[in-house]
Amino acid sequence: MINHVTLLVGNFERSKEFYSRALRPLGYRLLEQDRKLLIAVFGIEDVEGKRDFCIKAGGVKQKTNSLSCLAFTASGKRMVNDFYRAAIKAGGKDNGAPGYRKKYHPGYYAAFVLDPDGNNIEAVFDDPDPAK
Repeated sequence: MINHVTLLVGNFERSKEFYSRALRPLGYRLLEQDRKLLIAVFGIEDVEGKRDFCIKAGGVKQKTNSLSCLAFTASGKRMVNDFYRAAIKAGGKDNGAPGYRKKYHPGYYAAFVLDPDGNNIEAVFDDPDPAK
């Protein structure tokens, strides 16, 4: 089980604002930040295991990102849709509108957005009854 992930970002303030807005529909909020170290911690609750996503300024700008996809769990299709709209409104770029992705497996409902650094982020709901 993964405890948390830290993503290096090119512009800390821009990325902090983007993730604060984009992840809000998934129940995430900014739990902590250190402006000196330029790190921000996000999660659903401020307890170990629930504060699972961080951003940190740093890293050399690369031509391509090594991160293929960072997927966040959604509890329903509406949550996926809300994530997508919020991420686009926060400045993300469309990388796959909400919908079923049968190439992964039946019921895989997801949306993909590129963050300010070009990283592919996703919200996914595993629909137990995709026929509805």
